[in-house]
Amino acid sequence: MDKKISIAIDGPSGAGKSTLARMTAKSLGFIYVDTGALYRSVGLFALRHGTDAGDRAAVTALLPGITLELDYDEKGVQRVFLCGEDVTDAIRTPEVSLAASAVSAIPEVRAFLLETQRDMARRHDVAMDGRDIGTVVLPDADVKIFLTASPEERARRRYRELRAKGTGAPYKEVLRDLLVRDRNDSSRDIAPLRPAEDAILLDTTGNSLRKSFGQIRSIVREKLGK
Repeated sequence: MDKKISIAIDGPSGAGKSTLARMTAKSLGFIYVDTGALYRSVGLFALRHGTDAGDRAAVTALLPGITLELDYDEKGVQRVFLCGEDVTDAIRTPEVSLAASAVSAIPEVRAFLLETQRDMARRHDVAMDGRDIGTVVLPDADVKIFLTASPEERARRRYRELRAKGTGAPYKEVLRDLLVRDRNDSSRDIAPLRPAEDAILLDTTGNSLRKSFGQIRSIVREKLGK
């Protein structure tokens, strides 16, 4: 089997990882893998079972009852199935975001999802986004990019995204939740949010989506000749 190409795009909440990784994958004919959706699904499962998402023992006990599948619709958009249910939209709420951050700090959850992520990269050329792709999941990725932007800009992006879906919380609440998630993701003991040593840092503060995508494509072309 030919070696598959992998692009790892990491960064904090609201940095634009998912949108830009999806655009990058489409431009190259790669598969897009949104790993955050997997953690969100575990967080959603915990919430639905009335379990504290930060309770390691309780969440670990739920894992045997979880099945997760990634599929792609006719437009190539990733769909996430939790125990057979399409939860692609249900996992995009502020409450689930915080639950995802909490469960992602649990070693058993990370181990549970790690093989799913690596298997996708073994079978496909991928653009994969998350918080520890370049450091833990795919440490040998061909391209590693760490996206960031100011907290205020990231909160504005997330606020607009939620408003467009009709689930908008006040901007100050979105910013507060984002800062909490930043703190949780950066301070956890297991696979904390940080750039890989060989990652290219890209600050998208003030950028249009088109400009950020152009910068990523330039990085990919330089690294891969594509």
